[in-house]
Amino acid sequence: MDILVIGGSVFLGRTIVEAALARGHAVTTFNRGRTGTDVPGARAVRGDREDAGDLARLAAQGPWDAVIDVCGFTPSVVGEAVRALDGRAGAYAFVSSVSAYRDWPEAPIDERSPRFPCAPTATEGDYGSLKAGCERAVERDFGGRTLVVQPGLILGPYENVGRLPWWLRRIAAGGEVLAPGAPDRPMQVVDARDIAAFTLDRLEAGAEGRYVVSGAPANTTMGRWLADCVEVTGSGAELVWVDDDFLLARGVGPWDELPLWTPPTEEFAGVWAPDSSKAAAAGLVCRPVRETVADTWAWLVGEGVPDKLPRYRGHSPDKGIDADKERRLLAEWAAR
Repeated sequence: MDILVIGGSVFLGRTIVEAALARGHAVTTFNRGRTGTDVPGARAVRGDREDAGDLARLAAQGPWDAVIDVCGFTPSVVGEAVRALDGRAGAYAFVSSVSAYRDWPEAPIDERSPRFPCAPTATEGDYGSLKAGCERAVERDFGGRTLVVQPGLILGPYENVGRLPWWLRRIAAGGEVLAPGAPDRPMQVVDARDIAAFTLDRLEAGAEGRYVVSGAPANTTMGRWLADCVEVTGSGAELVWVDDDFLLARGVGPWDELPLWTPPTEEFAGVWAPDSSKAAAAGLVCRPVRETVADTWAWLVGEGVPDKLPRYRGHSPDKGIDADKERRLLAEWAAR
């Protein structure tokens, strides 16, 4: 196939480009060239998706068999690209998120769950609501086949969101590491490479529709994946498990301050429960989480990976709890 990837220089987009090239597809990427580097072997077209002239210039370089839109966050902007490329490709695949569902992360969801009622022309809103509007823009305005892929929690090499890389670097530093909550708490994560393979498989098969792609149920636990981090880094770090209530009472922020920590509150009751059974029936195959951890560490310590990773949507991925705060909390926990 001849594939156009909107984005394609960082994390999931880069992974998709590499996977498509490995399958022998011809790939064109369209981005501003500001965040990541081009994947060798792909034809790079520079431009801004918010510029009508750039979109027209891009469309003139088609046609393609498929478009894969990896970096659409605003419905009105996505709609402009969809309309510019309508008739210039046979299929349009949009990478969305389980955040497009109104009830997530408070409750389990699948493709039948209600999405946020965001218009396909919206210009403002919260992340999840806007993703739902982007989906509608694709479904409404593209005349060919449409494929909407809705990932859950994505990990893997090239990650620039600040999840697994933060934990790997923190654990690699050694010593006592604050491990939040219950080590046996089930999680559900998915490797970017498995999303890439599924997306390409569906496009090659001529499929359309929406698919939640969130990994196998309970494919790891908080304890298991942090132990994997200790093992692959070889740091000998000691995980010190600290109760959820203790951390919450001291103002520690779930999800961001301790990445992927989700205490058992109503707010996170369904966070690890998206249902990917439709995607699994269609061929989604998910690798073991330990493999994801090991490969991400190998990438992170490889040549050319900066200490400061490329920013994700304007936010620094090098987040996580302040080192002094972590030490204070560990001391207080030990003295209780």
